[in-house]
Order: sequence, then C-alpha cells, then structure tokens
Amino acid sequence: QVQLVESGGGLVQTGGSLRLSCAASGFTFGNYAMGWHRQAPGKERELVAVISSGGSTYYADSMKGRVTISRENTKNTVYLQMNSLKPEDTAVYYCGADRSFSRVHSRPDYWGQGTQVTVSS
Repeated sequence: QVQLVESGGGLVQTGGSLRLSCAASGFTFGNYAMGWHRQAPGKERELVAVISSGGSTYYADSMKGRVTISRENTKNTVYLQMNSLKPEDTAVYYCGADRSFSRVHSRPDYWGQGTQVTVSS
C-alpha cells in the first residue's frame, strides 16, 4: 500500500522559513521521481519543484530561488526547504510520486494528503 505522508507545515511570518518532509512507503522510493505541488484556496494545484530518481531537479518560477528540493533515499523521504516566505505562498503543499520524471510535474501516480502552510503578513 503506497503512502506519502507530509509534515512540517505550519504558521510562519513573512520572511520566515519552513522545511517540509514527505515520508514514502509501499514502493521502491529510489526508483521514483518526487515532486512538491501546492494549492491555494480557489486556485488550481501548481507545481513547486521536482527531483528525479537520480537527483536532477526542476523548479517552477513561482518559488524559484527560495526553495530547495532534496531527497534522502535511505530514509525514503523527500524534503522541501522554503525560505523568504511570502503571504502568497499560503497553500496546502502536496507531495507526489511517479516513476516518470515528466509525469510527476503534473499528474503523479501517487499523492499525499497535504500539509498546510500559512504565511502571515
């Protein structure tokens, strides 16, 4: 049974930092590309960052330069370090997994339940 469990969200002030974690189980983590997406109220889910099984990364323009995606295969975990947070970064952040690096950008096979990030002004 595939599970993706996000953690690390919370309330932070403008300019603050958070590190999100996504713990994976039920599949061979090292063979999967992983991604972070977010969805703000009333908006569509959008890509934040992805990392391939080999460690290549891609960042969407929305948070480029302020986030770093990384993975630790020995712990079956992917991380998203977020810095210089802004109120417009307020959203539910979701972890996604897919064997395909291209597909994880938009339609990963597996999703986590999400973690709320709220940035106060």
